[in-house]
Amino acid sequence: MSAQAHPAFEFLRSERVESLNIDVAEYRHRKTGAQHIHISTDNPENVFLVALRTVPHDSTGVAHILEHTALCGSEKYPVRDPFFMMIRRSLNTFMNAFTSSDWTAYPFASQNRKDFNNLLDVYLDAVFFSRLDELDFCQEGHRVEFAEPENPDSPLVYKGVVYNEMKGAMSSVSSTLWHTMCEYLYPTTTYHYNSGGDPACIPDLTYEQLKSFYKTHYHPSNAIFMTFGDIPAAELQESFEDKALSRFDKLDVHIAVPDEQRYREPLTVEQPYAFNEEGSSDEKTHIVMGWLLGKATDLEASMEAHLLCSVLLDNSASPLQRALETTSLGTSPSPMCGLDDSQRELCFLCGIEGSESNRADDLEKLVLDVLRDVAENGIPQEQLEASLHQLELQQREIGGDSYPYGLQLILTSLTSATHRGDPIALLNLDPVLEKLRANIQDPEYIKQLTRRLLLDNLHRVRLTMSPDTQLSAQREALEAEKLAAIKNNLDAEGKQAIVARAEALKQRQEKKDDESILPKVGLEDVPPEMAYVSATDRQTSPLPLTRYSAGTNGLVYQQAILSLPTFSNEQLDLLPIYCQSLTELGVGDKDYLGTQLWQSRVCGSINAYASVRGKPDDVQHLSGFMTLSAKGLSNNHGELSELMQATLESVHFDELSRIRELIAQTRARRESSVTGNGHSLAMTAASSGISPGARLTHHWGGLAGIKYIKQLDAALADSGELERLAQQLVEIHQLILNAPRQYLLVGEEEKLADYRQTLQQHASGGTSDGFQAFSQPGVHQPVAELWKANTQVNFCAKAYPTVPTAHPDAAPLTVLGGFLRNGYLHRAIREQGGAYGGGASQENNVGAFRFYSYRDPRIEGTLNDFDAALDWLQNESHEWQQVEEAILGVIGSLDKPGSPAGEAKETFHAELFGRTREVRENFRNRVRQVQLDDLKRVAATYLTPERASTAVITNPDQAKLADALKLTPVSL
Repeated sequence: MSAQAHPAFEFLRSERVESLNIDVAEYRHRKTGAQHIHISTDNPENVFLVALRTVPHDSTGVAHILEHTALCGSEKYPVRDPFFMMIRRSLNTFMNAFTSSDWTAYPFASQNRKDFNNLLDVYLDAVFFSRLDELDFCQEGHRVEFAEPENPDSPLVYKGVVYNEMKGAMSSVSSTLWHTMCEYLYPTTTYHYNSGGDPACIPDLTYEQLKSFYKTHYHPSNAIFMTFGDIPAAELQESFEDKALSRFDKLDVHIAVPDEQRYREPLTVEQPYAFNEEGSSDEKTHIVMGWLLGKATDLEASMEAHLLCSVLLDNSASPLQRALETTSLGTSPSPMCGLDDSQRELCFLCGIEGSESNRADDLEKLVLDVLRDVAENGIPQEQLEASLHQLELQQREIGGDSYPYGLQLILTSLTSATHRGDPIALLNLDPVLEKLRANIQDPEYIKQLTRRLLLDNLHRVRLTMSPDTQLSAQREALEAEKLAAIKNNLDAEGKQAIVARAEALKQRQEKKDDESILPKVGLEDVPPEMAYVSATDRQTSPLPLTRYSAGTNGLVYQQAILSLPTFSNEQLDLLPIYCQSLTELGVGDKDYLGTQLWQSRVCGSINAYASVRGKPDDVQHLSGFMTLSAKGLSNNHGELSELMQATLESVHFDELSRIRELIAQTRARRESSVTGNGHSLAMTAASSGISPGARLTHHWGGLAGIKYIKQLDAALADSGELERLAQQLVEIHQLILNAPRQYLLVGEEEKLADYRQTLQQHASGGTSDGFQAFSQPGVHQPVAELWKANTQVNFCAKAYPTVPTAHPDAAPLTVLGGFLRNGYLHRAIREQGGAYGGGASQENNVGAFRFYSYRDPRIEGTLNDFDAALDWLQNESHEWQQVEEAILGVIGSLDKPGSPAGEAKETFHAELFGRTREVRENFRNRVRQVQLDDLKRVAATYLTPERASTAVITNPDQAKLADALKLTPVSL
């Protein structure tokens, strides 16, 4: 590869990674020592990331608050909010900022070269020349205000975006578990602290401390630049030098995380966590064991730890996973189970949830007995090979469906770069995988590894966290007491200063900045047509089959798609459970353990799911499919096809204890999802009366689904109910087997013919005698609900019935969501209201327009802001640029690329539901033609008060608000 560098940089080394078809080079800035890792590829989606080593020494959230505040205006772009302004002035495929435990990163991606350069200019200025205005610190971090901002006689309250974000984050039991475990597993290093910020500590951070942290940590000498794509490294380096680095000298400050001091004996910890749910707190205790392992920068040691983790926990046939799933000590394995490699030193965690504190000794004995058995008797060779197979699949797969693929590769390397290891080595795992393949031929290898990493490792923590129904109230009382003390110490001048600052912040938030100083792209930069992935071919016999050629790097993706039949209401409620069970139970002559091992040996994943959508021109007319989806290495395609066919044809539902475990695990996972996904759940609830597709989404994946799985799990304590459930799953399966089926294959073009031949040898077209297609009655029912959950913050949503994709008004409604968010909701809900996020969107698949807030301290004020946004639209004057920015946002999301296989699968399923290329192109063209009058017209037509539905998620203490808000309380 060409390793040409800009004169300001020196080239250090380069390496070709054949398995990923990339070239990686490392450079160093001569003057400051800044590191640059460039991944060269012919991918036009260019990615940039600059990371700073950020090592806090307390839990005030200084790194996190700085990440937010740095994006609030810079030297070249002295506007209040350039980051969010650029989101809407851009065709980016990704824009964000992250705070990890020991680094802060600012990444973006774009397929448009002009847009990439615009964003690069803004990002470099934001990171290295931030203004750090004190009012921005107050807005994003924390501040005290009077509950009535202009009334000094009202109580003081804490406000701040990060403050409320972390209140929401720490409502999650999983987050509480993780941070508490780190507090004890890392007693002396930065991981002992909550880098995001503990709400109890965040108010202790001062503005001066923030500026001091910025001065030392946000310097090129402490920076790592990482790039991916087809822009030459030297061209990127020219921008780095001209726009930022030339103005700095080397800073003689070495920021690093030291090695942790090791325990001489295991530690046992018991702590409470806040439990705010209604009902009993019995069997709500979490028991987790954690081990501190070696350095993440030691590639071989890291991969050995990954291998051991896979051997122990990869699937239900893995010895430790099996023990945790089947034990009566808890309801399911802990969500903490696994290996964390994001910090300087690795840690391995395992445990259970749904337990009691007096079972901790028994859990520890169970885990150690499993480890001793592995250390003494080893693991069957077939299982070792399967675990190594999973590591190889993870190395080979080309991602890009959630994050851009280039960003995934960059983040893979970032931990090692942060700790001055070898970031390139982490991208080329083939040599290490080959060494591991040789190592596992020795029967003693896995035995010795288990002893060395776990059994003989005394740096071990056993954490028991039990529910405390009073803890939240105690924390609120302490906060109120602290605020009251602050107020009591204020003289008249001090009170007036708080009132004045609140007014100054409000004026700053409402001030209209000159956005013209920021670079932008316009509609003229939008490609005239959307990118389209065409099927390579389609056949109807001997099997209905669609094939797509894609660059999959030696992987094959295969799906069996079956039309949904007519179900009873009870069967419909159980369909997600059937889909989950299909790939988790025994097949043919194998029990579920044997089947899990078979899956691990031949495929990277296998899962089933049901999907339903309305027609493009009628959301009340529903169709649906069940998809069995798998992926694997190409040389395993024959076995993959055999596995998929056997799963469909010969799964058995007689493993009652396994079904019981699956329900318990699903319940635990779904219950813990509320605080991380509350805005989506609230929108789904608010939309549930608008169309049958929206109702099913609420019942399958929404709050109604969580409530249903809780009730089902409780009912299954009766063995008769469990037998009845198994029989219902058999009946659903028979209906599915009698449905028409078709197949999808995605792989490299030269292998598609072989894949088709292999598939046809194993698969069948099924029978469809007497098949009755799935349908649902129309839905038109307003919703007004207040859902009570275990959360310290709120999630609010309003929904209105609108139109589907093919309707001409779908385009302006979709643009309207971004227009309202950009122009009004972001300021009112996030900046002034203190929520972590808020906005609006049109969901064409269910014909609903939804407002939402995320991790919100308010309820009534936010619901009023939703209405006020519509008044603002109709009564204020607006410029064309605001409309153009909202259009660009929609086009950017429509044109966002995925992985090669992901794009093929997405196209196939869109067309399965009638979203043909013509339908999607027409919608995209209508979006490009939207005018301001269209936005006002569709808002006046569809978003009227009498059509609104409302759903709120809050804690039980807030249920008293339900009557005033005219909402019906619902217990989760």
